[in-house]
Amino acid sequence: MDESELLKLIEKRSREIELSGSELLVGPGDDAAVVRTPGGDVLLMTVDQLVETRHFSPGIGIDLIARKAIARSVSDIAAMGGVPVWSMVTGLLPAGFDRGDELFSAMSRWANHWGCPLIGGDIAAGPGPLSLTVTICGRMDPGTKPILRSGARIGDQLWLTGPIGGSFDSGRHLTFEPRLDMGRRAADCERVHAMIDISDGLGRDAGRVGRGSGVTLEIDADKLPLNAGVADWQQALGQGEDHELLIVGQNLNREMPELLGPIGIVREDAGCGAVVVDREGGTHVADELGWSH
Repeated sequence: MDESELLKLIEKRSREIELSGSELLVGPGDDAAVVRTPGGDVLLMTVDQLVETRHFSPGIGIDLIARKAIARSVSDIAAMGGVPVWSMVTGLLPAGFDRGDELFSAMSRWANHWGCPLIGGDIAAGPGPLSLTVTICGRMDPGTKPILRSGARIGDQLWLTGPIGGSFDSGRHLTFEPRLDMGRRAADCERVHAMIDISDGLGRDAGRVGRGSGVTLEIDADKLPLNAGVADWQQALGQGEDHELLIVGQNLNREMPELLGPIGIVREDAGCGAVVVDREGGTHVADELGWSH
């Protein structure tokens, strides 16, 4: 069973979740869960993991490992339009690993950098590889609501917070800046209808927005902003770890002129979540063009 199939199964089994004393507003299937507490506060909860040889190569510096571990979960909070508040970390340290103090000091420093101090966690020793899991709790600014993957509307435009592709080859996957400011501004803009963190590649993640919204996102290959060294749209969509935001809405450059696009438009449901239209007018299903964990 691949990642997409497993996620669908988890979402299906989690539709009837009931919380004691709190209300689950959004469960599995978005960048973060959304919970309303008995006091009426709305919390964002996300968790992500970083595994050596899968998400970073052996020999990468401790500070970069720590930075990416925290940044991945911060980016999920950004994709909901929220603000990170606190974090917790678990680590599986391989036998003989003697840099635990340095690693967790660096993670604490980066957590503080993004406003979500490290308040607890757990450590275990094992055969490896080095694995880190980061949970972050976030909140919404007053007067704003979380931006979900499921709100895209027919006729909406597609926008990006930055160019895509080549993240691993260039090393950007270790140094990207979570788009917290753009996410918060999107949550404050009534013309924004959907948003997602591009972690698994634009094709796969656009497909999630389309399927979640009951529409099809049509991406114009010629309008994609590509990073230097990225050969074509297939390479850009087929890789992952960009951690830019895909923002869906109407005329968004009026309030957020930094956005790149529009790179496409939302169409009626065509039986898939996302398609790419190439220079010759050919249409390609994009749902599985991306990186699977």
